Amino acid sequence: MALGIRKICTFLEETHVEGGRAAPQPFNIVVVAAILQNPWAGKGFVEDLRPEIIRIAGPLSEEMTRRLLAQMPAERIEACGKAAAVGINGEVEHASAMIHTLRFGNPFRNAIGGTNYLEFANTRNAPGALLSLPMMHKSETGKRSHFLTANFQIADAPHPDEIIVAIAAADGGRPHARIADRFQDIAEMEAEIAANAG
Repeated sequence: MALGIRKICTFLEETHVEGGRAAPQPFNIVVVAAILQNPWAGKGFVEDLRPEIIRIAGPLSEEMTRRLLAQMPAERIEACGKAAAVGINGEVEHASAMIHTLRFGNPFRNAIGGTNYLEFANTRNAPGALLSLPMMHKSETGKRSHFLTANFQIADAPHPDEIIVAIAAADGGRPHARIADRFQDIAEMEAEIAANAG
């Protein structure tokens, strides 16, 4: 492919039981990960990363989003996130460059009706290393039930001169979430301060 993609992996996780108790309904996570040639590999320190970001990020996001939506329709998606891992011959900045641009984030966010920024991870990995992709609610920042992590690994990626780029979505929050949302904490703490002041 023109984008330098070697392969694309899709991971599906369906949880039926959590904490020894059946989930109210099956809880699903989808991860789509593309493994591509690092466009800056072997070029020494590249000062301007923009040309390759502009060339790759948008089309890559559109292709990955299309594949993710084929597994989980947009109307079911509640949480989302992104991650990138560069091989050991690259810079973490190379991984960051692929995902920290609106050219990558907007096609995914717009397709699922999201309004939040995409929770993220960017790192350097050896082949087969575990990659953790954080997620949050697609529009409600303080909704802690949707603070999620998708873990996955690809046995032969990233090669030293490759980058793994991944997006993920979930169709709900943790099956038995029972901690307060951020805004509930704020209200309670303000009430405690007021009570103590009185």
